[in-house]
Amino acid sequence: MAPQERTRRAAAIRDADEARNELSSALDGAGVLLPSLGLDPVSLASGYLPPLVDLGRCNPGTARKLAEALREGRATELTTKVREVNQRSEQRIR
Repeated sequence: MAPQERTRRAAAIRDADEARNELSSALDGAGVLLPSLGLDPVSLASGYLPPLVDLGRCNPGTARKLAEALREGRATELTTKVREVNQRSEQRIR
């Protein structure tokens, strides 16, 4: 592997690691722990696959917590967007 390719590969691996850390932090904030969350070793060793974040395995209780956190996140996001639109509408009326 050429030095330039190694540099790009290292940057891609750092990016995947940062993404894994961001996901772990967000899940932690939602009360969800994925014990096997990590980087996929096969993709890290590959010369042609991009580095992948491996969500790993979890028990059914954790899967349900994750599903609940995702549902709540969608509801919160939608509520926030509706409030923003309503505020803009109120400002136009005034």
